[in-house]
Amino acid sequence: MNDSATGDAGGTTGDPVRAADDAGQAKDAASQVTHAVGRATGAVDEVTDAVDDVTDAVDTATGAVDDVTGAVDPATAAVDDVTGAVGQSAVGAGDGTRAVRAGLPEPVKHEPTLPGPVFAAHFHLPGDPTGPYTYGRDENPTWTLLERAVGELEAPDQDGAETLVFASGMAAISAVLFSQLRTGDVCVLPDDGYQALPLVRAQLEAYGIEVRTAPTGGDAQLDVLDGARLLWIETPSNPGLDVCDIRRLAEAAHARGALVAVDNTLATPLGQRPLELGADFAVASGTKQLTGHGDVLLGYVVGRNAGTMAAVRRWRKIVGAIPGPMEAWLAHRSIATLQMRVDRQSATALTVAEALRERPEVAGLRYPGLPDDPSHEIAARQMRRFGCVVSFTLPTRERADRFLDALRLVDDATSFGGVRSTAERRGRWGGDAVPEGFIRLSVGAEDPEDLVADVLGALEASGA
Repeated sequence: MNDSATGDAGGTTGDPVRAADDAGQAKDAASQVTHAVGRATGAVDEVTDAVDDVTDAVDTATGAVDDVTGAVDPATAAVDDVTGAVGQSAVGAGDGTRAVRAGLPEPVKHEPTLPGPVFAAHFHLPGDPTGPYTYGRDENPTWTLLERAVGELEAPDQDGAETLVFASGMAAISAVLFSQLRTGDVCVLPDDGYQALPLVRAQLEAYGIEVRTAPTGGDAQLDVLDGARLLWIETPSNPGLDVCDIRRLAEAAHARGALVAVDNTLATPLGQRPLELGADFAVASGTKQLTGHGDVLLGYVVGRNAGTMAAVRRWRKIVGAIPGPMEAWLAHRSIATLQMRVDRQSATALTVAEALRERPEVAGLRYPGLPDDPSHEIAARQMRRFGCVVSFTLPTRERADRFLDALRLVDDATSFGGVRSTAERRGRWGGDAVPEGFIRLSVGAEDPEDLVADVLGALEASGA
């Protein structure tokens, strides 16, 4: 029993020792777990740091891509403008629809239908100078839209035709003549065209270019065409309103190796399209009926050949004869009403001409829309509208001056094509081979009966 009791007592005495050992072992195990957890946490932190590094790298790369995309998007949009992405003007073929939508960009949510003028002498241009817009003397987004609009009116079915806008009609005329002609060349001009042409002739001759002239009427320029490098046509002529056969003259000129340019100012693209009739260039002063409000100086050239137009573009760059962005924007805005204005003005011009035909003091009345006008037969073949200008002669200079003074709805002013009627005694400028009493009357958008009454009333008053 004693042994048994001792053994029991010994067993009882050993339990605390073992418990202490177990506790120590548990503490060691816990410490090991803690170390393991610490190591795992450190590993997780390292992984997290690595993920953060990767995330940062991705963000940086994404930012770089965004920068590139941001740079590419405007350039792409600009290229679309220049290359003529399908525009809204493609909808409908009528002149009114075409004019209203000519040159508009594709619609973009929250953007204006016709973007405002871009005033910029230079553009952001990192790296190599590529892309459509580099410097303000070469290109401008506002010009691009206007050039597209004019091209859609002048040459809607002419693949590859190019349009360039200029600071004035004379800038456009000069660009064609001086970019295409060299010393020793021959140029044929009308002798009854715009009164600044004699100044152009003098300058061409100073450069050693031979200039020949002939009247517009009767296709008389055919007689002096041999050996010419360029034939310049103005039809209807300003201010005499003679008309020549563009197709006939163009075919004859091309057979002789000459280029053909047509001043389309008085007709407008809604009156005739010279490129469709065989011309190489259509040139015009946008100052007149194209813009129609008497507040813009502008010119343009439309050409069918990339090589000849490259020379015209180079000339524009050299002389800097570029339009301001505001003028270009105003012109584009005005084109939207071109068909309405041209139709109204042409119809009223015919009404005025018919009224003048009955007046005994009126001589030399000209309007191509009159059936008995000497130019009517040819005009009716190649023109779709006959314009807004009527010309006639009163007996004397004094009678003409009194007539102009008596007008109330017609401003005594030069130029033509505006919504407000104008008239002038053309001989006061010199340079035009017209009588002293010659009147050029530009019919505006006033009510026809009011305008006729004003003109007839002024004739009565001037004869008193």
